[in-house]
Amino acid sequence: MAETFLSSRWGYRGLFVLLAGGMLFFRLLPLSTQPGGVPGPDLMLCLAFAWVMRRPDYVPAPLIAAVFLVADMLMMRPPGLWALLVLLGSEFLRARGSLARALPFVLEWVLVGGVMGALMLANRLVLELAMVPQAGLGLTLLQMVLTVVAYPAVVIASHLGLGVTRAAPGKADGRGRRL
Repeated sequence: MAETFLSSRWGYRGLFVLLAGGMLFFRLLPLSTQPGGVPGPDLMLCLAFAWVMRRPDYVPAPLIAAVFLVADMLMMRPPGLWALLVLLGSEFLRARGSLARALPFVLEWVLVGGVMGALMLANRLVLELAMVPQAGLGLTLLQMVLTVVAYPAVVIASHLGLGVTRAAPGKADGRGRRL
């Protein structure tokens, strides 16, 4: 049996780390020297949630925590806060994975959008309580809306470009656990 790199679970985990690293790289590039502007969507969050909703075995909790902790460090955010919130959100979605498989995509999008909104507002609330200077509420809400709008594009790219599809009902992983 010829097994390709991406046919294994570890291959997709490595691909997730590479994609997240590429997104971080481009986010850190000084592409514009002008202050302000429209904040871009959080594509790493979209990617993590899209993969958790489609194939939760490709992105285990420790991998999500590690990737987003590194992102916190590189983006000079409070270390661990966003990583913890994303981990909580992804585990919330993972627990509802079997229910979400039966939902049409629009309802999945609403569910994921609600979780994204809750995470971004919880992050803002914790930073406000700690009196950490942050961007205006309007910019935070704009980034949240752009992130929710970008979710379908990330799902389509993951499905068509990378082959990350929903697991069939009743499908089991390598250890016999149902996905």
